[in-house]
Amino acid sequence: MPSSDDAGGRAMNPVTAVTQPDPYPYYAELVAQRPGFFDDGLTAVVLSSAELVRSALAEPLLRVRPPAEPVPAGIAGTAAGAVFGQLVRMTDGPLQQRLKNVVCEALGSVDQARVHQSAGRIADAILARGGSLDEMLFGLPAQVVAGLCGLTDGADVEAARLIGDFVLCLPATATAEQQAAAAAAAERLQELMAGRPVEDSPSLLAELIRAARRADWPDTAPLLANAIGFLSQTYDATAALIGNTLVALAREGVPADGLAAFAREVARHDSPVHNTRRFAAEPVTIGDQQVQQGQSVLLLLAAANRDPAVNPDPAEFRPGRRSPTLFTFGAAGHRCPGEQLALGITTGAVSRLLAAGLDPAVLRHTGYRPSGNIRCPQFDEQHQPIPTTRRSSAASQAGESR
Repeated sequence: MPSSDDAGGRAMNPVTAVTQPDPYPYYAELVAQRPGFFDDGLTAVVLSSAELVRSALAEPLLRVRPPAEPVPAGIAGTAAGAVFGQLVRMTDGPLQQRLKNVVCEALGSVDQARVHQSAGRIADAILARGGSLDEMLFGLPAQVVAGLCGLTDGADVEAARLIGDFVLCLPATATAEQQAAAAAAAERLQELMAGRPVEDSPSLLAELIRAARRADWPDTAPLLANAIGFLSQTYDATAALIGNTLVALAREGVPADGLAAFAREVARHDSPVHNTRRFAAEPVTIGDQQVQQGQSVLLLLAAANRDPAVNPDPAEFRPGRRSPTLFTFGAAGHRCPGEQLALGITTGAVSRLLAAGLDPAVLRHTGYRPSGNIRCPQFDEQHQPIPTTRRSSAASQAGESR
């Protein structure tokens, strides 16, 4: 297989590819020539084709955590560990599936028009006070979800700040200092959530509790943990989707027919989440690739999104695709139930930026934030700060078009 190099001339691998200017020729090369292989440097089996990624996501012997370490050792016994160990995205088995059904039912009740409006309202507040683009990318999505959970009167802003500390414990590279900050953040987030679950309120947290009662799920702690999970899943991934949408708008221009189909194609074409991991509880074979017990498996979601076997002409940016195959939000038992939520937040935020007068083409895109799986662009805000609110009524209506 021909070698692929990153911008610095170094050999590209499936992890360093995430933050490269254009990793997609490399991904296409993997799909075509090595859809499944063992990477000695990563000590992991790497799967890139749509067929193999789909099979792996549905394989019950491939777990989301190493069986011997269900919670990272650095946060075990802390509030962060307690939250982590109850997240449906971080657990497997019959109880996980039962709780996942509760979570999906609750998220399915969210009014998408409300999500879009809430994102727009928070975007307007950020614009009015001259906030940063980073706040628009990271703070806004978390505030929207916190508000949906019933956190108001400043608690939504606090929750958005705290979740930034909590997510630092999730990568395997987290330091002891980051894990300690995550534990403190988790403890405070639990306090905020515990004070809000009024069962007759219209909040997402209250709906989660109602769905649990209908399913005869008696324990409140996992519900609060997964409400915090809504915030953590929204934080990096939705920030990346907003950022990648701005990058695509700079390249493609603003669509005349609204942002909904455009943002969905961004999620396929330049996925905010490039890969995810699984861990073999027992020996298992995926396609022709043998995975030994205990081995790590790296699933290249962004490569599978561009597999021509499932998405014809995959390198073309085509918002009008009919029934595109999208691996960005996973599949099978661990498919992320927040797809519509993420897309609604993205369109709400970006539409307000456009209505305020932002020209995506003048944003200086300086690269991608360091990460092993999230592809989130960086912008030079000192060179091109976001505009303050200056919309006419007509511009506002145009910006809200979906």
